[in-house]
Amino acid sequence: MLARLASAALRGLDAEPVDVEVDLSRGLPSWSMVGLAEAAVRESRDRVRAALLNSQFEFPLRHITVNLSPADQRKDGSYFDLPVAVGLLIASGQIDLRNRPSDEKLPFMIGELALDGRLNSINGALPLTLFARAQGFSSIILPEANADEAAVVDGVEVLPAKSLLAVARHLAGREQLTPYESKADTIESMANVPDMSDIRGQQQARRALEIAAAGAHHLLLSGPPGVGKSMLAQRLPGIQPPLTSEQRLEVARIYSIAGERGRTPLSATPPYRAPHHSASDVAMIGGGSVPRPGEVSKAHHGTLFLDELPEYKRQVLEVLRQPLENGHVCIARAADTLEFPAQFQLVAAMNPCPCGYFGHPTRSCQCSSIQIRRYRARISGPLLDRFDLRVHVPPVEKEELMGMAVGESSANVAARVHEARQRQYARQGDGVVNARLTPSQLEQFAMPDEAGSKLLDTAMSRFSLSARSYHRILKVARTIADVEGEERVSGNHIAEALQSRGEEDDN
Repeated sequence: MLARLASAALRGLDAEPVDVEVDLSRGLPSWSMVGLAEAAVRESRDRVRAALLNSQFEFPLRHITVNLSPADQRKDGSYFDLPVAVGLLIASGQIDLRNRPSDEKLPFMIGELALDGRLNSINGALPLTLFARAQGFSSIILPEANADEAAVVDGVEVLPAKSLLAVARHLAGREQLTPYESKADTIESMANVPDMSDIRGQQQARRALEIAAAGAHHLLLSGPPGVGKSMLAQRLPGIQPPLTSEQRLEVARIYSIAGERGRTPLSATPPYRAPHHSASDVAMIGGGSVPRPGEVSKAHHGTLFLDELPEYKRQVLEVLRQPLENGHVCIARAADTLEFPAQFQLVAAMNPCPCGYFGHPTRSCQCSSIQIRRYRARISGPLLDRFDLRVHVPPVEKEELMGMAVGESSANVAARVHEARQRQYARQGDGVVNARLTPSQLEQFAMPDEAGSKLLDTAMSRFSLSARSYHRILKVARTIADVEGEERVSGNHIAEALQSRGEEDDN
């Protein structure tokens, strides 16, 4: 007998249709799986056999052929276990479908089988559920651990199952699975996000952080150890605008493919990623034999924080240049080329020298000039040029640190950031932030007044600024004007943008 079930193969963040065909024929007992299956799929033979026997089913002593069609498309993932096992049960007559209406489509099924027949969680449940809806399936059966993730998708009934036996009873009409009631509408609370009120002093750095959040600008914080650079960066998600419903779904798809379960599927909090400086270029950008999203994609619509920036390998830092400009990552392999979104905000922190105390008002630096130049040379000019804001964070005065005065809260700063973003969206279109303005849009929306133009012209000549630097200064100045609630970019906005970019420190 032949059984055919619909399934899908993940490709990047999307899924492509796959037919799981199971045929039982006469001959010596054997198992043959065809259709360009990777190791995790081929190993399903042993998992399915043990799961059937331990669930009190019979394993057919026939020649078993499992075909994953189309045959020239690579399939990877343990979620094929459930459709293969159900196909075997249907083909061998152990699941009787005669009680089901002939025109009723079987539910879409995904899940990894444990040896005792339990259904284990899988990666990619969200894009697979989106695929099932697009293919016209009204319901999907999947492991209980993935139910909350799949329930994000409207229009598909989610049927979580504990075991293969529960799935078989449901298909045979003996005991129906209970539809899952989604809790995904509950937005993750911001209570656990660190608050700006913890920061004492550092008015210039606080101002830079607010501007960076308002315009989604890249920010570099430089200063001695212990002045609060990491502390500032950790508070950026608390003042960034919450994710829109579309952005939440995009981020949830990335985390589903990556197999990370620490984030609520519909969390409105922008992602915050802080990889260790020992991370490889593949971990940062994504890849592998079966390409998976890297840190830059996991930070999509959020923040990628790189602490101790010069300690990262040069190759790791250089791979960031393309996604910083394009907002996506293209991973090319011999068998396939995939694209992952990577529209993130880069925030980095570094010391001014190897010992960290160059320029400190009270502690002397122990580094030679050669050591300082070598340390700073670890960051290439093209990468440094991509930071819109480069701010020096000085030591905090002891009076400010020991005083009881509480800094301005994240809620107050977030309100100003939200107003600035709304001005950008009203002027440039929904979702278009100042950091993403094109040169033609800058001419339309960010050209300064006469005083600002003269100041910018002087800075271009004095500091030999590149065209990229020129555009980024205009973007930052446009954001400063939005934070101040002003329509026109003035000379004061250009001056603050130049100061926040630290051009004088670089020359």
